[in-house]
Amino acid sequence: MTHDQKQTVVITGISCLTGGGNLTQSWQNLLQEKSNISLQQPFFSFPPVPLSLIGEKPSSLATLTTEIVNDAIADASLLPPLANCGVVVGSSRGCQGQIEQWAQQKDQSVNWLDILPNQAAVTAAKIVGSRGIVLSPMAACSTGICSIAQGYDLIQGRQCEQVIAGAVETPITPLTLAGFEKMGAMAKTGCYPFDQQREGLVLGEGGAIFVLESLKAATARNAFIYGEILGYGLTCDAYHVSAPDPNFRCGRLAVKQCLKKSRLCAADVNYIHAHSTSTKLNDEREAQLIQSLFPFSVAVSSTKGVTGHTLGASSAIGVAFALMSLREQILPPCVGLKQSAFNLNLVRKATSHQINYALVLSFGFGGQNSAMIVGRLDHKM
Repeated sequence: MTHDQKQTVVITGISCLTGGGNLTQSWQNLLQEKSNISLQQPFFSFPPVPLSLIGEKPSSLATLTTEIVNDAIADASLLPPLANCGVVVGSSRGCQGQIEQWAQQKDQSVNWLDILPNQAAVTAAKIVGSRGIVLSPMAACSTGICSIAQGYDLIQGRQCEQVIAGAVETPITPLTLAGFEKMGAMAKTGCYPFDQQREGLVLGEGGAIFVLESLKAATARNAFIYGEILGYGLTCDAYHVSAPDPNFRCGRLAVKQCLKKSRLCAADVNYIHAHSTSTKLNDEREAQLIQSLFPFSVAVSSTKGVTGHTLGASSAIGVAFALMSLREQILPPCVGLKQSAFNLNLVRKATSHQINYALVLSFGFGGQNSAMIVGRLDHKM
């Protein structure tokens, strides 16, 4: 069966924005182990905490989405309007910051239709001029992969030839800070993925948006191709509102589904972009999952030591970094790691390495588990 018959889905445009800058800047910061995390006090009612902000104050969802979507379209050399283009852009927190302000100030000038959870998708659809399918997934920290997976399915099912997909998050709000602090999940000094001294998550803002196309459509317009989406896996523990299932059965199932759809075995994967939030429980469970399914030789790293934890956008940013790894054949380091707490092949320094297949993992509240594999198209052709 040929690529066209299988409706191969490729990525022809990427835009990523984190506290470290755009995709190129964030990638270089990652390779040079430069973190954008610092002590910040965006709200006077809260003491300073380590955060990763894009600007001097927390961003708004619409502003961030507009910038990222416009850059993704430009990167793919597309010009709006794209009437038949699908849109799948998610956010786990949506316009929570604006809602909190509205609730406090009782500002009647605010149109509640403009602060619904689907604002990122609506904003993206308006920018691209889409009259096609518009979806707004919300799956906690797995939102990014969930969004890209739905875009992949739209193309696989021949409902669209092009889809704008990804996730954007602006989670730094008083309620979010208070919630994570109450849970005891917030770090005091910084983000240290998989480290023995890890102390909790560090919130960050940002997002990543991709232009997905069928290989046929991309080839027809001679588009540059970053890589191919080979498969994904999505499961839910339904175990606890915030804690992962101790045996991680559904987490392993998501990875196995992903490998099966990708027609790969565990040994084929060269690099794992781990979710690793730098919390005691998540890192331990994820390390056990990786150890139970993959050989020790598979390289592993988390990039949250540079970007912070962008919640729903984190796995989309992970896919962006995985594609950069494929493109440049470089394993990115696990920034913030000093002394490993686990028997994993953790990347300490940026390292040149042959990478054909990269796996991105994400695990969110409510037991949301997701996995996605991206690969080099030229490796298969």
